[in-house]
Amino acid sequence: MPKKDKLALYIFIDALGWEVIKERPFLNDLARTKEPLGTIFGYSSSCDPSILTGKLPQEHEHFSFFRYNPKDSPFAICKWLDFLPKSLTRRGRVRQLMSRFIGKFYGITGYFQIYNMPFKHLSLFDHTEKRDIYKPGGINSGASIIFEYLEARGIPFHASNWRLPEIQRIEALEADLPKREIEFAYLFLGDIDAVMHEHGTQGPEVDSSVSWYDKRLRQTLDLVNQNYDDVEFYVFSDHGMTNTIDNCDLISRINALGFTFGKDYAAVYDSTMARFWFFNENARKSIAEALGEEPRGKILDQATLADYGCDFKDDLYGELFFLLDPGVLLCPSFMGETTLKGMHGFDPYDKDSLASLTSNQKLADPPKRLEEMYDLMKASADRLRPETS
Repeated sequence: MPKKDKLALYIFIDALGWEVIKERPFLNDLARTKEPLGTIFGYSSSCDPSILTGKLPQEHEHFSFFRYNPKDSPFAICKWLDFLPKSLTRRGRVRQLMSRFIGKFYGITGYFQIYNMPFKHLSLFDHTEKRDIYKPGGINSGASIIFEYLEARGIPFHASNWRLPEIQRIEALEADLPKREIEFAYLFLGDIDAVMHEHGTQGPEVDSSVSWYDKRLRQTLDLVNQNYDDVEFYVFSDHGMTNTIDNCDLISRINALGFTFGKDYAAVYDSTMARFWFFNENARKSIAEALGEEPRGKILDQATLADYGCDFKDDLYGELFFLLDPGVLLCPSFMGETTLKGMHGFDPYDKDSLASLTSNQKLADPPKRLEEMYDLMKASADRLRPETS
């Protein structure tokens, strides 16, 4: 069987930031482009939809997994789970099993974890990724994704099933390559994210993980070159990783003010930030003042949120955003009670937050920020199927 003419291969590796790979050997002899890539404020829940749609969070309407919305909350029954013993429900494995059950019960097809969300408050919140963002109709705003563009152009493609273990995703792509049918591939990887959460960015565990990706992806690329004459590949991430240097117990600071959660205010305490909704001016003023007294973070003004692409309409994800300084972990939080050695979701302009882009193509005008990856993928598709007059 003759080789297929062309393949555009996009390899996404969660958290493989610029500071992680700039000094480590990673496809160096194959790379004609290896440079930093600006990230999007927030977590993968805001970054990944930007990659898929080419839009900023305020346009695709994804940011964090939880927002205050008791009217449309699917979790009314969950408040009864607060009667279970905390010694049981705070365990990670138990929370994962409960997440799986709750997600299935409510028909959620997107990524779903209840993390450390208090059951007594869960009915006040809506889950913001109810649908699989990698499928048509999965984006909250209704924006289309790159795979819909490929389908419209008649380009056969492979897209990883993110639910499979990482090695199975690689093997699934490699099983498709000898068929020589696909012309575009999107490989979704990211076990290194968990490695750096546990060990930080500097340890031998990270060296080993980057080395494994380097070696394993070379095997995939060898198979690609056996079956395709013209190959362009791009390895990129959604954000970097920051070593944690301190913990901030912001929840205790706010609880000490004496306001009632759900009556005076509501909040989501993410890993690096807190987001608030207020129901009276006294709570708004007092909480803002308390946050202003915390020296390890800052309240984000509207100009900053607009610059980040997170100036949401109708206070969708919060009326007030308080962001901790790089390296300061909000712990305990609604995401967990355990100190992690690495975290992301800090100031997107901080050097450790930067994503990365590595390619065998010499890019004259490489993407500057994450949402521009969509245009890069679209350009690859257009080269595969040039417009005809």
